[in-house]
Amino acid sequence: MKVKVLKQTANELKVEIEGAGHGVCNLLQKKLLEDATVDQAGYDVPHPLAPNQVIYVRMKGNGKPEKALLEAADKACEENKEFSKALDAALKK
Repeated sequence: MKVKVLKQTANELKVEIEGAGHGVCNLLQKKLLEDATVDQAGYDVPHPLAPNQVIYVRMKGNGKPEKALLEAADKACEENKEFSKALDAALKK
C-alpha cells in the first residue's frame, strides 16, 4: 500500500492511498468523524477502475490533520484487534 500526500496545510490534509478499498477508507472516515477536533472528513474514489482512494480531513481550530489521521488509523487497528479476539473466542466454542 502506497500513501501520497496531495495537499497539506495547517488545518487540511488530502492523501491518496493506492490499493485501499472502501472498507479501509470508510473505517478511517468514521474514526475521523468521531474526533471532536475534526471539522470535515471524507474519501473519494476518483475513478472506479483505478485502485486509488483519496482521504480528506479538515480540522477545527488549531488541530493537526496529520495527527488526527494517525490517531484514526490507530483506533481502527485497535478495533480490528478487539474484533479478531472476539471472533477467535466465538469460533473456539
